[in-house]
Amino acid sequence: ADRCIQNIYRQLRKDPEASGKYPGVLASLLMLDKLSIEDIKASVTELMAGGVDTTSITLMWTLYELARHPDLQEEIRAEISTARIASEGDVMQMLKMVPLLKGALKETLRLHPVAVSLQRYITEDIVLQNYHIPAGTLVQLGLYAMGRDHRVFPHPEQYRPSRWVRSQSHYFKSLSFGFGPRQCLGRRIAETEMQLFLIHMLENFRFEKQRQVEIRSTFELILLPEKPIILTIKPL
Repeated sequence: ADRCIQNIYRQLRKDPEASGKYPGVLASLLMLDKLSIEDIKASVTELMAGGVDTTSITLMWTLYELARHPDLQEEIRAEISTARIASEGDVMQMLKMVPLLKGALKETLRLHPVAVSLQRYITEDIVLQNYHIPAGTLVQLGLYAMGRDHRVFPHPEQYRPSRWVRSQSHYFKSLSFGFGPRQCLGRRIAETEMQLFLIHMLENFRFEKQRQVEIRSTFELILLPEKPIILTIKPL
């Protein structure tokens, strides 16, 4: 990655007109010349880590869970069909009419969070359950552990998107993107991207498991499937 960025940087320095060969964020940052090359490397790496693997892995887990639960898959497909008709092709309106689809994504992030924890440095002293935590301490919220805590989620081992329907849900249970002013900046883009992807895929294809094997998570910077997820995709 470093070599690729350096090569593009040298070519743009030699011939600024070559920027048309390299569309995208990287070339734009290099041409603006407002950041050091090291800052640009860090920014591009963060964009890739935060905007590619995170959404793709979540979508892969969601399709895996829907393939494991064919009745649920059909229920979400019917919800999408109803929303498509009711919205008369207005995508923004359609996205407001698919609570079960959104619940499926939240349920995926509960069982298969991209990150195992949410970390913050606290800015002032706080006391939690009579335990004093001084300002400047790095605190972690265990997303993976909380998602499997039966005190927070009844029957945590079950994949049940209906638990996220607004009438049955509570705030601050879904924290995969963080919360407040320091939550993930790309949250709304990621959520919309994943919702649209699932809508188009479920409208056109049926997903089935190829083998009856439970797939667990493994930690490699982010949580990944321990083995390849293999699905059969059939056109509708």
